[in-house]
This record gives sequence, C-alpha cells and structure tokens, in this order.
Amino acid sequence: MAVQSSVVTRDVEKIADQTGNIYESVVVISKRARQIAVNIKEELNNKLAEFATTVDNLEEVFENREQIEISKFYERMPKPTTTATEEFIEEKLNFRLRGEGDTRQEL
Repeated sequence: MAVQSSVVTRDVEKIADQTGNIYESVVVISKRARQIAVNIKEELNNKLAEFATTVDNLEEVFENREQIEISKFYERMPKPTTTATEEFIEEKLNFRLRGEGDTRQEL
C-alpha cells in the first residue's frame, strides 16, 4: 500500500459509497485513524524507553543522535488519518455499522 504523505483531494462520493453516508464513512475512518495513532505511539514510546535516563545532562541530549533519528523517522511518517483514508478507499477495512445485520466486522 503506497500511502501518500502530502495533502490529496478526495472524491467525497467515492468515500460515501461504502456506507451510503459520508458521515458514517468519516466515523469509520476516524476510528481506524485512532487505532493507528495508538499503535504508532506505543511503538515510538517503546523505542524511546531505551533512551530514558533519570538524570538529564545537557551533554547527553546533544550526543544521542540515534534517539533524534528515531523521532525524525516518526515525524516523517504519513498521518494516521491519511493511512486510514487510504485503507478505507481501497476497501481494506472491515467494519459493521451498529443496528444493521451487515456481515462486516466492527473495527
């Protein structure tokens, strides 16, 4: 999946096609984006936990290039909403709207 990190104009009708309602589509996308954001945050925190120190020295801050590179990598990643929107448009998300007997699974 090639996720673009820049701003892209989306066809609202294409987004609304899967649910029949643009607002329901946005809810599905936003829930998936939250899931992605939580996963990314946990992953980043686990990687940065290795560098956690109890004493902050000014010298240690400037010397820790690996931590800076990890942070820059995560800053350059596409936003969770962009990734979730791409997944939704490419029909890679399984979801079920409440109150319906749909065969799709809820996020």
